[in-house]
Amino acid sequence: MKKGIIGRKLGMTQIFDETGKVIPVTVINAGPCTVVQKKTVEKDGYSAVQLGFADIEERKVNKPLKGHFEAHKVSYKKFLKEFRLEDAESMSEGDVVTADTFTQGEKVDITGITKGHGYSGVIKRWNAHRLRMSHGTGPVHRQVGSMGANSDPSRVYKNKHMAGQYGHEQVTMLNLEIVKIDADNNLIAVKGAVPGPKGGIVYVRDTVK
Repeated sequence: MKKGIIGRKLGMTQIFDETGKVIPVTVINAGPCTVVQKKTVEKDGYSAVQLGFADIEERKVNKPLKGHFEAHKVSYKKFLKEFRLEDAESMSEGDVVTADTFTQGEKVDITGITKGHGYSGVIKRWNAHRLRMSHGTGPVHRQVGSMGANSDPSRVYKNKHMAGQYGHEQVTMLNLEIVKIDADNNLIAVKGAVPGPKGGIVYVRDTVK
């Protein structure tokens, strides 16, 4: 990994390119992120940096984290994330990573937590068909329906599409193109959709493919 930053998803909009073509984009407030901790091969067995994003009041920080921030002489941050960057050795604690780390036209991978839908039925969760609305199917028409054989194997196979928890899971979108960068306001416009709700925290890195 060569580049990495923590950001906040602001929402979606659209912009126009030079030919007048409409491009749907997701706007991300990327950084500024402070290097809270630097890990080295000699001390920790691997090379990485821990970035902190979004300032937080001292009264909202618990004692272990407060000691962590004070030991490394950085301000209190709400979100922490470790990145194994190739040039981590050249970075120092207290350095600031901003949106202009990335360039327009670059491909990135973005990780976020998807919107949570709670316990959902098969129609919402798996886009299943509802059952027939006549001929004795009821009283429930949005249930899963037949799940296969009965006496053999006398059970339901694993991984069947059934009702259950839907959403609120970590998802990474690969090969998203950076359409525009506003370095002054630390904004990145990425082509397409990004996991999570408005205001959700996302992690941006250079693409692995």
